[in-house]
Amino acid sequence: MKMKKDKLIELKRAVDSVEIVDAHSHNIVALDSNYPFLKCFSDATGDALYNAPYTLNFKRGLRELTELYGPSLSLSLGLHTVLETRRSLGLEQSAITCFRAARVSTILIDDGIELDKMVDIEWHKKVVPMVGRILRVEHLAETILQKAADGTTWTLDSFMEIFTKELKSVADNVVAFKSMVACCSGLAINTEVTQKEAEEGLSGVLCAGNPIRISNKSFIDYIFMHALEVAQSYDLPMQIHMGFGDKDFDMMLANPLYLHNLLEDKRFTNSRLVLLHASYPFSKEASHLASAYPQVYLDFGFAIPKLSFHGMISSVNELLKLAPMNKVMFSTDAIAFAEAFYLGAKRAREVVFSVLHDAMVEGDLSITKAVAAVKDIFAENAKKFYKLHKLDVSSKDSDIEPHIPSPFIKEELHGSLKDSSTDSDVEPCISSYFQNEELYGSSKDVTLVRIIWIDASGQHRCRGVPRQRFYSFVKKHGIGLPRACMGISSISDYPVEDTTLTCSGLFTIVPDLSTKCRIPWAKQQEMVLANMCTKSGEPWEYCPREALRRISKILKDEFGLVMTAGFEVEFYLLESVIKNDKEEFESSDQCRKCHTAAFDAASPMLEEMLGYLQSLNITVDYLHKEAGKGQFEIGLPYTDCFRAADTLIYTREVIRKVGRKYGFHPTFLPKYSLDEWGCGSNVHISLSKNGINVFKASEGSSQYGISKIGQAFMSGVLDHLPAILAFTAPHPTSYERLYSKDWNGRVVSWQKENNYAKISTCRLPGADVVGHFVCPAFDACANPYLGLASILTAGIDGLRKDLSLAAPVDRESRVNQEDYRRLPDCLTDSLSALEEDTLFKDMMGENLMACIKAIRKAEINHYSEDEEPYKDLIYKF
Repeated sequence: MKMKKDKLIELKRAVDSVEIVDAHSHNIVALDSNYPFLKCFSDATGDALYNAPYTLNFKRGLRELTELYGPSLSLSLGLHTVLETRRSLGLEQSAITCFRAARVSTILIDDGIELDKMVDIEWHKKVVPMVGRILRVEHLAETILQKAADGTTWTLDSFMEIFTKELKSVADNVVAFKSMVACCSGLAINTEVTQKEAEEGLSGVLCAGNPIRISNKSFIDYIFMHALEVAQSYDLPMQIHMGFGDKDFDMMLANPLYLHNLLEDKRFTNSRLVLLHASYPFSKEASHLASAYPQVYLDFGFAIPKLSFHGMISSVNELLKLAPMNKVMFSTDAIAFAEAFYLGAKRAREVVFSVLHDAMVEGDLSITKAVAAVKDIFAENAKKFYKLHKLDVSSKDSDIEPHIPSPFIKEELHGSLKDSSTDSDVEPCISSYFQNEELYGSSKDVTLVRIIWIDASGQHRCRGVPRQRFYSFVKKHGIGLPRACMGISSISDYPVEDTTLTCSGLFTIVPDLSTKCRIPWAKQQEMVLANMCTKSGEPWEYCPREALRRISKILKDEFGLVMTAGFEVEFYLLESVIKNDKEEFESSDQCRKCHTAAFDAASPMLEEMLGYLQSLNITVDYLHKEAGKGQFEIGLPYTDCFRAADTLIYTREVIRKVGRKYGFHPTFLPKYSLDEWGCGSNVHISLSKNGINVFKASEGSSQYGISKIGQAFMSGVLDHLPAILAFTAPHPTSYERLYSKDWNGRVVSWQKENNYAKISTCRLPGADVVGHFVCPAFDACANPYLGLASILTAGIDGLRKDLSLAAPVDRESRVNQEDYRRLPDCLTDSLSALEEDTLFKDMMGENLMACIKAIRKAEINHYSEDEEPYKDLIYKF
């Protein structure tokens, strides 16, 4: 099977430009370190290292480094010219050069190898945006024993007490533990090793003298098992070094199939193990384990670039034969030199391109799936596996680009090295979680940038700016808009009088460059979400994004928590027909919920939606046909609430565009027809601390399966629910959805796992604990930032007051409704509740609240007079 040239180019562009999360590496050393630079090209030691210049790997690597540092360098001068260039640039600038060229956005460092004049982990943050630490378990144990090698008498208990304390003290500050068990004593780990056996093993280690080196199998197995228990309790993964390259060890004992007993041990079913180095030469066996055991993941670092090119391809092919692609990660395993990171990343791209190209030629992968695999293997799998959202990348002291969005161009690199102060209209490389230049290249061919904001009535608005104007001025200083833009309702584009926001005076919309991305359907345009600022650059009090950001900070500062959210995006695909010279809309199909016929008919369109979302780095949990005729739903995954709102906006933009392309009119309106089911943006809410779900209860600690923190937070939401509806169900038509025949719930209460209750909890699969709660009373007329801010505000109040959670009800029809507060029947009642509830004015701002109330009152008055205006809403939401 031949592959079309455009598909080949698209795959090559994706591979060459994707960011890399280097999931396992080591410290860099100073320029004057005695660690030999030849180690960039060979893992040989001693005299054998001096044969490295005669290897193909050296010759190829030298050529690539010469090209990296400048076309003017002479390859004939050999390694000397590269070393001189490194010295002239200095350690920091040469490292920046390598990491930028390699498009490495994250490095995870195992600092358990002592190198001459190695720099600490903090230094690496100067040259790469995100840095995480990996703790080597055996190195920690040896360090503890070595510190007390002055005659201290050890017992197993005294050692384990200190060892455990040290493990737990660093658990919150590392991304993983790592064990050398495979190359120390083999993977046939004795899961039933006794304390006596371990005690004897410790005695043998101590008797061997200094320097301390742990080599006794029973003692190694014992501390490995214990470290794995600690890792599991802190939700940390365990890396296992698979022994490739260690000449002093019987490699046959590193066969991962020896892990069978450990993987079958029920104590460790929730652990996460990653087998490093492609498990070479046991790649096939490792692939089998990853396919058979949910806790096993793979990393093909170190096999690249140490093997021959065909050997690397063979190794990666073996891994992907059985292993799911969402369980395979990449690392350079680079050590000492930034150039090693560069060479490893470069070679990995070539190998992955070759492997995926062959898979496409064979018909195993489409271009969409191949591009998704590229992003998963090089970045997304590691981000999820190591929970990298816990790392702080917002350092104000760093001027290093966290992401290289365009293919590496030598002229750009050398220009920045020669004169970093030169004015340019090329955008700074700011990390964007919607970044998709790996598909479309750099921004140089962009003609227009759409700056998007969501007004107080929940409508998506934008202003287009030509590229030159955007990159020369607007990206930094923003663009002015009349203050009236935030006083507009869904009625017209005139400001509501009582908002006091008139056409006199300006505010500034300033692009949030972390959201900038290429528009998949308009490939010479970009879009970016905007913050609202005063003319002096301060956050504007009417800015919805600022409201959510400020209140999220309160939750973090006071309680150390982050609210996570995931939206269900319901929408109708309607067909426009002309009846009696008027445009009307009809359902596009007659199928009901989850019907396969509807899915088959819409598959090309749904696949295009998925493709566009993938290109924006938006993950989709599921999609299905909904209950309404012509209605579908896309489920978005959990993330921090701010990103969840951003993602929701871009998802709606994709749905609108693709639906129109296929001749449909997409609408998210809460109730476009009284005869049809409503449309919502049901939001799932949870709480996390250091990346761990803390909404769920510890086992057996709650009768509801909810933690005390979770109960207090949810109780606050229930307490303020009548007022919250003014934000989350903010339009008169919202209540036609909330109280139609398919809904129940007119009192303030909560239920267990009832999709139609106003607040409902959801258990984690296979567990008796609750992972999150759902607020279905959230629709597309809501500004998502303000809706989430209102829920967050109420939850914080519950935490501050340590509120107790009332008992759930089974069905409201079975309870005496007079015992409960009644929920608002309409928007008027919700506004009355908001007037009485001063919490939101205090937390979200008095002027913002006055603006929202004025807009809602104007809409109530307008839509209560005549039903005809409702027909216009289908064009707005």
